[in-house]
Amino acid sequence: MDDIPIPLPARPVRFMHRLRAFMRGRQLAYRTEKTYCLWIKDYLRFHKMRRPEEMGKAEVDAWLCYLASQRNVAINTQKTALNAIVFLYRQFLGIELGRLDFDRTSKGRRLPVVFTHDEATAVIDGLQGHHRLIASLMYGAGLRVMEAVRLRVQDVDFGHHCIIVREAKGAKWRRTLLPKSIVAPLKAQIDLALSIHQRDLAEGFGAVYLPFALERKYPSAATSPGWQYIFPAPERSLDPRSDVMRRHHLGEQQVRRAVGRAMAQCGIRKKASCHTFRHSFATNLLASGVDIRNIQELLGHNDINTTMIYTHVIGIHERGVVSPID
Repeated sequence: MDDIPIPLPARPVRFMHRLRAFMRGRQLAYRTEKTYCLWIKDYLRFHKMRRPEEMGKAEVDAWLCYLASQRNVAINTQKTALNAIVFLYRQFLGIELGRLDFDRTSKGRRLPVVFTHDEATAVIDGLQGHHRLIASLMYGAGLRVMEAVRLRVQDVDFGHHCIIVREAKGAKWRRTLLPKSIVAPLKAQIDLALSIHQRDLAEGFGAVYLPFALERKYPSAATSPGWQYIFPAPERSLDPRSDVMRRHHLGEQQVRRAVGRAMAQCGIRKKASCHTFRHSFATNLLASGVDIRNIQELLGHNDINTTMIYTHVIGIHERGVVSPID
């Protein structure tokens, strides 16, 4: 359960515990919390575990230059590290760093790897059960793996043929496509999930985790069918946030391993992963003539420039470009 925050003491004393508690008070996503803590620890180790209050602009510049020149990190990686340190000083410590002057990394952003349609369907065909359905959602609706495994029954609108992604990256909501080809298997999976939920209720369990203290506001929502995960975990487990025995959703790593095995069986040698399905969703829509703004909305990108990367991925033949020699 890698998306469940680690428990913290009631009265945090240690520096990282206080920092994590501060982040949770600001409603940062747990993935952001983990990423920021990772970079902040890296920064402190680089400076021999000195107290951050005793350091400032010069030390931050030195560390960011080290990431660029010695670690050779990518542009976006250095930006993430910078965001983490700025959060540490400006938000947590209340210290302004001023204008930073560090070497920008020269390692550019790579183009995303994409599947051809035949490759994507071959990988999906190599999967079974809920893994096959999750891969179909990633390719057919552009979902991230975490968004797919976290889907709840109420997130699928069969009447309007859409999926509501409520727990997306950055705590944003969006609507995306519901592929017609997976309507029947998705309904069957929901029926299975609800039957498991009924069994849990009969055994004295069945209360699912609710975000943002909704469980206190709506006491009966945790056991209602609409809030149940479509892809429940095979076993119940203890929720460290509340010490309640409940059924979580299927783990992301299980899906990643299954997709990796399917790619190996298909003989696909690309450096691909579950996220490649999302990239392939975008590039196939773009190649078929869908407006880039619509693709941006379906993917949930804030900035159109993030979506524009896919214009460099589609083949030049798909844009009507022919070599002079031909």
